[in-house]
Amino acid sequence: MSKINTILLDCDNTLVLSEELAFEGCAELINEIAAAKNVPLEKPFTGESLIVEFVGQNFRGMLLSLQKRYGFPLTDAELEDYVRREEDVVIAKLKEKLVSCPGVDDVLAKLAASGEYKLAVVSSSALRRVQASVDKVGQSKYFGGDIFSAATSLPKPTSKPDPAIYLHAMEKLGKKADECVAVEDSKSGTLSGTRAGIKVIGYVGPYKEAEREKMVKVLTEAGAVIIMHDWSEFEDCLAKVQRGEV
Repeated sequence: MSKINTILLDCDNTLVLSEELAFEGCAELINEIAAAKNVPLEKPFTGESLIVEFVGQNFRGMLLSLQKRYGFPLTDAELEDYVRREEDVVIAKLKEKLVSCPGVDDVLAKLAASGEYKLAVVSSSALRRVQASVDKVGQSKYFGGDIFSAATSLPKPTSKPDPAIYLHAMEKLGKKADECVAVEDSKSGTLSGTRAGIKVIGYVGPYKEAEREKMVKVLTEAGAVIIMHDWSEFEDCLAKVQRGEV
């Protein structure tokens, strides 16, 4: 077994508490699109209802899922325009209010100081948004240019659970799956990493107390080899993966 030397980190609600802010912005735009396209929503989306349904998917993935469900027309040009608008709306919200996930900054500092690990971000979100997020909370110094986006970095945009973005990141970093560990908070992200052959640590810290136990089950079923409730547990989780215990 290769020694783990690379930590691949999801961004939204893994590094930064962005999910609620982002979904708030998304919901406003999706309701506007639904009205413009005469989509018969039972009730308008809120940030919260959108999270329940689409956590881990990027905006492009959400729009295409909704289009499939309601059968409304959407040209490629319209899709690209909406994707751009959503980025602007969300980035403005993130720049205003974004904070790190509790405890993650200490862990990143320690990992960087050890010099033992390559750190990279692997996200479904657009590169511009991920960059704005890590810049805002002061994490960009840990990653340099090693930020990979399923929406932006690939020849054909995709979204987790497609493993393409993890495969792309490993290729660019020159790493094999057994040299890597991924940290993910969503079902789609966990599936993406697992399908790329990477052992995934499932992180449930940002979920509300009532949802947390359910998410432990969801992430475990999606392939997470170990569950982390708080970033203070990361070192222990990584050691167990490294020793081949999980």
